[in-house]
Amino acid sequence: MSQRRIEVTLAGQKIALATSAEHEPLLRAACTLVDEQIQLAINGGNRSIERASMMAALKIAGDLITLKNVAPDTNTKSISSDTHFEEMTRLQSEIRSLEDQVDALMQTLSLPGSPRPIVP
Repeated sequence: MSQRRIEVTLAGQKIALATSAEHEPLLRAACTLVDEQIQLAINGGNRSIERASMMAALKIAGDLITLKNVAPDTNTKSISSDTHFEEMTRLQSEIRSLEDQVDALMQTLSLPGSPRPIVP
């Protein structure tokens, strides 16, 4: 499995990640989910990227724990490949949209530093 580098945007920050072609759609979908949750945390009043990222991680972890508890015997391999492809296509479109939104939101951030407050 050869590695390739992809660029994604999380919380307005472009980052390069290494992945295989096989895992790229999943990684991009995960980045979209994380970025969505960070943006929700920011919109909910968190004033720093760091705090918003922690809140997003907690939300996603809670969702994962809930899923594991609700459906421990569910076999995800029973989902058809057509369903996976449609979901992947939808998520890739959503990623592009979110990247554009995050780039626009970056214009409202202060200069680099920690934490970086968001200017309303």
